[in-house]
Amino acid sequence: MFRLPAKPRFSDVARALARAAPALMPACRALLAPTLVGLSCIFLLAQDTPVIRVNVNLVHILATVKTTKGELVGSLGKDDFEVYDNGVKQEIAHFQRQTDQPLSVALMIDVSGSTAKDLGLEMDSATKFLHALLAEGRPDDRVALYSFDDTVRVEQPYSHNFTLLTNALRKIHGSAGTSLYDAITLVSQDLERRQGRKVMVVVSDGGETTSRYTSHDALKALQMADAVIYPVVVLPVMSDSGRNTGGENFFKWIAPGTGGRAFFPQLSSELDRTFSQIIDDLRTQYSIGFYPHNVPLTKDPWHKLEVIEKSGKLQVSARNGYYGESETYSAASKGTSVDGDIRTKKKKE
Repeated sequence: MFRLPAKPRFSDVARALARAAPALMPACRALLAPTLVGLSCIFLLAQDTPVIRVNVNLVHILATVKTTKGELVGSLGKDDFEVYDNGVKQEIAHFQRQTDQPLSVALMIDVSGSTAKDLGLEMDSATKFLHALLAEGRPDDRVALYSFDDTVRVEQPYSHNFTLLTNALRKIHGSAGTSLYDAITLVSQDLERRQGRKVMVVVSDGGETTSRYTSHDALKALQMADAVIYPVVVLPVMSDSGRNTGGENFFKWIAPGTGGRAFFPQLSSELDRTFSQIIDDLRTQYSIGFYPHNVPLTKDPWHKLEVIEKSGKLQVSARNGYYGESETYSAASKGTSVDGDIRTKKKKE
């Protein structure tokens, strides 16, 4: 059983403590030093419904910065950025350039029947991508290999071993429907357990036919994992009328919202260049974190994020929001789940 973790409701805790205050106060006075008593009393007598969001969880953001000509910029510092949570400016508590954090990459290969024609070329380009990523990255960088058609399979768990990954890559095969949303949702749950930077690279023709989860489930799982997605859509048919475009439109919508971008190579020969561009992005990422402070609670658990480069001359790509606390509940408490192992997940009946 795979579940997204739940967070405790701050409002429930505050109300419970407020109700218990009269009974707890004598014990507080007897057991605690005067200073701690004062602090405890203030907390216990808090109002039933908090107005300002107080959250000790660090919100992570991965960002890339480019010039107006599309050139990557990797030399900025903490003071070059501003972060806003629901319009309220936040203090940046964590800042690192990309080389300071290990990288976890989930490489996902669509092996549904519609991808059979280009599968060989995709494997060759993916092999070159793995070699460049592992040979020039950090020794603690890790890659996991997944395949999906109407089932999501772990072909190789997270590893830095190029031989293990490429051997698993060569064995990939499949021919069935495409559970794209399921694949993103389930692999995001695996990524959520990882530390450091988390990236998902999906090689697909953009089809979607057999998922149990929805596109919104997939987006939520990605955001909960703090993962950036780079879809590589290999178009089997160039005319819109001749192909399933649901997944393509989904990728165009979801990638920028996580700080990534979607690629649509028109020829299989463009795959090598596409993978090189992804690696360039990964080498120039910034890791930014903040503890939400003075953010008013609303009924919507979705918090809008904005990352700005102060000079206004550069363009920032970063996630556009996260699921946090709201007036009534924690969005994370409604985590999704799936029956069975990620290898053996069944089609929707």
